[in-house]
Amino acid sequence: MVSASAPLVHLNNAGSALPSAQTLRVQIEHLQAEATIGGYEAHAAQADAIGGVSASVAQLLNTTPEQVALVESATVGWDRALQAVFYSDPPAAHQRILVASTEYASNVLPLMQVANRTGASVEFIPDGPDGSTSLEALKDMLDENVWLVSITHAPSHNGVVNDVVGVGDALRFSGSSAWYLVDACQSVGQLPVDFARIGADAVSATGRKFLRGPRGTGFVAVSHRLLHDVEPFPLDLHAATWTGRDTYEIQPTARRFESWETSYSAVLGLGAAVDQALDLGIDVIAASISALAEQLRVGLAIIPGITVQDRGTHQSGIVTITVPDPGAAAMVVALREHGINTSLSTADYAPIDFSARSITEQVRLSPHTYLDAADIDRTLAVIAELVGSRSKS
Repeated sequence: MVSASAPLVHLNNAGSALPSAQTLRVQIEHLQAEATIGGYEAHAAQADAIGGVSASVAQLLNTTPEQVALVESATVGWDRALQAVFYSDPPAAHQRILVASTEYASNVLPLMQVANRTGASVEFIPDGPDGSTSLEALKDMLDENVWLVSITHAPSHNGVVNDVVGVGDALRFSGSSAWYLVDACQSVGQLPVDFARIGADAVSATGRKFLRGPRGTGFVAVSHRLLHDVEPFPLDLHAATWTGRDTYEIQPTARRFESWETSYSAVLGLGAAVDQALDLGIDVIAASISALAEQLRVGLAIIPGITVQDRGTHQSGIVTITVPDPGAAAMVVALREHGINTSLSTADYAPIDFSARSITEQVRLSPHTYLDAADIDRTLAVIAELVGSRSKS
């Protein structure tokens, strides 16, 4: 019998990771300052530290601080980039929007809204044999009518790492002027993400997942084209200055994509988390997570009744499995009762991909560097025990 009183094993880092003590301390200290001297005054006292967060994010992504906007989530960053493009350069009725078949629903839904409003079409790029977005299929689909291409770097539900650099190269080599948006929500913090090399117009990410930052934080890195050729909508007084009765001047940097009001304790926590990742080294983090994920995949594959659903030649630290009845949701609950946090991944995340694989729900396990091989062994033993007890009932 596996003990249910053992220390917590947190395998839900693709949902929200455990913040470090340093990140938590920075947040609490700022909240205490707000309660002691006032919110505006606490902000003023930490102005240099708050201003430095964009520089840390820029270092993480290999870009400049002027190209980084701090926002509330990866979705907010992605949406603001799309809003700016749609407001300034809307597609014509004959134009096309190309989307990965593994794309997250929150990205596809606004693109469908754009298509419904303009008459443009949304088309899904087929997967290659390994389950990642097919570069060859994309190249065949590219023409002068493609308005925008949207790719998720590491989908949240199937272990794939898409070749976002290859997509950027394909767009450049074809001479396409299509806008290129990348959702790096699940990859930043566990994999190297090089904004300059990807060549996208926007790369968005969150703080709360593999970066181990606070909830309610995120950022978006934007291209010079997105800064100079389009206008965010709507603007506020943080993003622009009202210069005359009928005139305004937009911030020249990516701050134009930010809002006046934000949680500065969370921003400081994000900065602490990014600095920790930089200090440890993304390559070191990636190697650790990859080794733990591979240990999970190998161990899960030999448990009767468990099917590892991960795809891709290059895989992320996200491990997904289907399980026997009573199903994935019940397994997530049972594992939590044993002190193991996982999460439920359902078809509404990515209906195209789930439907193609005839899957409705799966258990998602996502390790991080604060776990070790013993934690994975314990998890495998608990899952084997739970599956075995189900088969006997």
